[in-house]
Amino acid sequence: MIHPPKINAEPSRFLLGLIGAGIQASRTPPMHEREGDEQGFRLIYQSIDLERLGLGAAALPELLASAELTGFTGLNVTHPCKQAVIPYLDELSADAAALGAVNTVVLCNGRRIGHNTDWWGFSESFKRGLPGASLSSVVQLGAGGAGAAVAHALMTLGVRELILSDRDNGRAEELAASLNRRFERFGTHQVRVSHDLATEMAVADGLVHCTPTGMDKYPGMPLPAELLRRELWVAEIVYFPLETALLRAARSIGCRTLDGGGMAVFQAVEAFRLFTGVKPDHERMLRHFIQLGLEAKEAIA
Repeated sequence: MIHPPKINAEPSRFLLGLIGAGIQASRTPPMHEREGDEQGFRLIYQSIDLERLGLGAAALPELLASAELTGFTGLNVTHPCKQAVIPYLDELSADAAALGAVNTVVLCNGRRIGHNTDWWGFSESFKRGLPGASLSSVVQLGAGGAGAAVAHALMTLGVRELILSDRDNGRAEELAASLNRRFERFGTHQVRVSHDLATEMAVADGLVHCTPTGMDKYPGMPLPAELLRRELWVAEIVYFPLETALLRAARSIGCRTLDGGGMAVFQAVEAFRLFTGVKPDHERMLRHFIQLGLEAKEAIA
């Protein structure tokens, strides 16, 4: 568990933000604001959408400096900034340093401190959503910032063999090597890179998807639907939409599934604690997340 620093903001007011591309549908801002209200203090959370601003990850130095100048307490960062933000930080938590990915930046006493709450968020969601799932062999699609966090979580959950598949084979090889070093003391874990996804999928117990494919902005399937089979469990980290094409296809053939909502909530639970120094009510945040989804459906209808 990460321990939050002492916050130098006024205890009655926190200014937070989310930096990423295509994030207008994110439920993170309203989740934090509602929990702030419930805790009895004012919390303002702004979306900083790189896509709408016509910016890329190269704008991170200016965005971080602007956030500090305007009194932000902290920032969440998402695709495509989880790894790109690291060179501009002063300090990393042990988890963030080990994973090479940051999703939470606390701005405190003139310093930028990077944390990773994604791995814990996925782990908590998995334990609640797929209890008893077989962990002998798991295929993971995606080895980027979110993928690094999820792979770490899977290893802590007890996966015996983790097979990574990524368009960037070098990135997958690097992550596999890092995980094998990190978990070598357990002796029975193995992480390797897939060179034949169809063969790996035919014998795997589970599939975890960690790429942007399936988001509203990047619709579609991350792999051919015919590689799915009923015995497989399927976990997703995308949560807008909550039911991706992958989950829809998996459910249609009877797979046990886990959507990305739980990870979104539990990573926010830990980020809220780091930003404010206050432990939030995770059940209340989960209920609010579900409510936000229902409201979004009603707005579309």
